[in-house]
Amino acid sequence: MISSLSNGDPLFTFCSPEYGNYTPNSQFEANLKNVLDDLSSNITRNISLPGFFNTSRDSQDQRVYGQALCRGDVNSTVCQKCVENASQDIFRNCSSTDAMIWYEFCQVRYSFQMFFSTMVYTGKFPNHNVQEKNVSDQIRFSEVLVYLMNELSNETAFNSSKHMFATGRIRFSRKETIYGLLQCTRDINPESCKNCLDSALGDLNACCSFRQGGIVVSRNCNVRFELYQFYNDTSNSLLTYPFSKGHKWKIWKVVVATCTSILVLTIIIGSCTVYLSRRKETERDDRSEHALLQELARPVAVTITQEGNLVTSEELPFFDLTTIRAATGDFADSNMLGQGGFGTVYKGELPNGKEVAVKRLSRKSWQGLEEFKNEVILIAKLQHRNLVRLVGWGIEGEEKLLLYEFMPNRSLDFFIFDSERRSQLNWEAYYNIISGIAKGLLYLHEDSRHKIIHRDLKPSNVLLDHDMAAKISDFGMARIFCENQNTAKTKRVVGTYGYMAPEYAMGGMFSVKSDIFSFGVILLEIISGKKNSGFYLTEHAQTLPSYAWRLWRQGKELEFVDPLLIESTPTQEIILRCILIGLLCVQEDPEDRPTMSNVISLLQGSESISLSEPKQPAFAVGRVVPSDQSTTDPTLNGLTVSAILAR
Repeated sequence: MISSLSNGDPLFTFCSPEYGNYTPNSQFEANLKNVLDDLSSNITRNISLPGFFNTSRDSQDQRVYGQALCRGDVNSTVCQKCVENASQDIFRNCSSTDAMIWYEFCQVRYSFQMFFSTMVYTGKFPNHNVQEKNVSDQIRFSEVLVYLMNELSNETAFNSSKHMFATGRIRFSRKETIYGLLQCTRDINPESCKNCLDSALGDLNACCSFRQGGIVVSRNCNVRFELYQFYNDTSNSLLTYPFSKGHKWKIWKVVVATCTSILVLTIIIGSCTVYLSRRKETERDDRSEHALLQELARPVAVTITQEGNLVTSEELPFFDLTTIRAATGDFADSNMLGQGGFGTVYKGELPNGKEVAVKRLSRKSWQGLEEFKNEVILIAKLQHRNLVRLVGWGIEGEEKLLLYEFMPNRSLDFFIFDSERRSQLNWEAYYNIISGIAKGLLYLHEDSRHKIIHRDLKPSNVLLDHDMAAKISDFGMARIFCENQNTAKTKRVVGTYGYMAPEYAMGGMFSVKSDIFSFGVILLEIISGKKNSGFYLTEHAQTLPSYAWRLWRQGKELEFVDPLLIESTPTQEIILRCILIGLLCVQEDPEDRPTMSNVISLLQGSESISLSEPKQPAFAVGRVVPSDQSTTDPTLNGLTVSAILAR
């Protein structure tokens, strides 16, 4: 087996901060030592489930549960040694009551709460991913990779002889082969395994489908691919990508078209050279738009630092202003998608046919440059399928531009606040959107390289792709927290009233719990079809959360639900559960609000976390702004910039 990973170093270590630390020399620590020793000693003795072992210790009401899993292709010696090292590392480096560590060949987890046979997806992205080089033909590579991993996903989950472990390979080109590996913990059922793998593969596609390798690890499943054989399993067969019947003809058409384009371009360049030699002062703008696009759309990779300096990078392409002007029709009104406090968003098409949303920051806004730097620095580091992807940027003179992936289904507010469009989606679609927002926030708060607070989560900042999958956008207001930092205070309160947590709107205090409050408001808006902003104009209550809480207390929760959702859901239980989750998120005291990992567990119906009775929400969230005073419009791509409203 060949591997570029260091066998002695963990891929990822997660010491959960949300449940607190155990006391040194306590009974919990003693039980934990025994659990970790059990895992190391018994991991290879489980004949029915080789390479997998669960154990627990309960002494003086201090319960500790432990689980270890070895990669399905390693022998017993490697397995035991890996679990032993992992157990020692997690005990040495984590003092929390819930923690997990991943190595290349094994993983170990312990917790104070029972987690066996429960699937909760929380994907992690090892730093190894950013060290992988990019592939050249990214579109075709992604197609072949997705095909391979989907085939292996079904085999992992539903082929009982595989013990929830599968490897495979597929030819990408004459010289290159993609190798894939997928695995689930063996205490979950096949359906849960498949659901976990689907989530992990979605994240893998978002983070790494353009790279020569990638890994996503989680509590219950792991996925990995490389352009070399990194596993021991030699029994897998070589898969064949199912090209369409006309594929070869398409290749020839591409070749002919490419050659023709090169010939035409050569003629154009030659003609231009002769022409320019006679008239050196001819302006670039006199050339055809097509020629400009072909010539100028060769992105130079650069990155902007905190100090505003430009440095080279392979991650984020820089686009010339002329290219962006040509792609957007010189920022034509017909291509305008929306307008916000910091600028305007336009639809554009790059020379390769890729559609993008171009965010043009306002020249008059003093906040523009700060927001621009913040968004470039931040979002370029974030890669998750539930976050909108920044595909490039440009800066020239006073022009500051951000290029995002284009979202054809606009933003969430376009659907939930319009009765006709709202009826186009059923409960399943809305539930998937809710789950997508939650997973995106979980990544920002716990699973990315930094703890990130969005600070302006609202329906217009939740975009919807062609599959109606939710993607969080607009990171201009976001802030990075240090590893041990939990809260921060600012004199400059930014965001949108109606979605701002009370401690932030009125005191400038923000934390992950501020985002959770915003999530709770959005969840209640999705369920009811009503806006929180301007709700005080109704006769029901001062705010939408207050109205929901009052109906909950009266046992009339279903009166809060949009009747269309009740008709399209197979059971009312899940809707009532979502109302309760929303109310838990909008409680006035930040400490009472759940974490995003708990929210996801609750959404998935996990019995390991009990549903508590929600406390009264804040009746007023700063100053409520009537809906007709909103400074952002629903847009085709939803990339409007947040307004800063005076307190």
